[in-house]
Amino acid sequence: MSRETCYRCFWPKTLCWCPSISPMATRTRFVFLMHPKEYKQEKAATGRLTHLCLANSELHMGIGFDEHEAVQALIHDPRYFPVLLYPGPDARNLSAGGLTAADLGGRTLLVFLLDSTWSGARKMLRLSPSLQRLPRVMFISSSPSRYVIKQQPQEGCLSTLEATHEMLRALEQSGLDQYPLPDQLLGLFQRMQDFQLRCAADPALAGYCRKAYTPAAVRVPTIGPASRRRRYVPLAPPRTDTSS
Repeated sequence: MSRETCYRCFWPKTLCWCPSISPMATRTRFVFLMHPKEYKQEKAATGRLTHLCLANSELHMGIGFDEHEAVQALIHDPRYFPVLLYPGPDARNLSAGGLTAADLGGRTLLVFLLDSTWSGARKMLRLSPSLQRLPRVMFISSSPSRYVIKQQPQEGCLSTLEATHEMLRALEQSGLDQYPLPDQLLGLFQRMQDFQLRCAADPALAGYCRKAYTPAAVRVPTIGPASRRRRYVPLAPPRTDTSS
């Protein structure tokens, strides 16, 4: 018999995260666009947990969003300044003051986040020209990914939860928002991983990893020509030594 599920956090009711989550109020509106595989199959769906932590957020499932009525209504709503969180050479760096209150012109900042694997996010963007046309924003992360139960494909890649945490930090530093509970997202992330690690170490539980997880700090990154072709986060420009 399958276990009863909480249909807010999508964990078994005996393990439900909801009572420990305090939704944070933010000026920024966050919209999580979740790939169907992430929505239906992924236990550690950090986008869903992040959505539950943010009062001013919503979550929509799909791959292409040009025909998605709710998403299109948000993009064209004059009350919002819509942007896409996605790195690239033309993205505005929030950590370096790349977006200001004057840019918003009195509108509410509306941030779209693609919640999928990096290859899945690329496909979602390719199938959504309306998202491609949005201004892009990025940030400089304060830390490498804290993921233990998964390996990020490249240096600089973060989970949706970590990316939202870093973005809120950058928005607060630039005066565009407040981050009232900075420890909640990462605390929830750590608790979720701790639970998965305990399950992996329990021989009585089926379906979990039976090998010890390699520490993130010693994992070997993807290298070679194929890696460069699939690079998700642009490499930093090489340093130029101007000393004589």
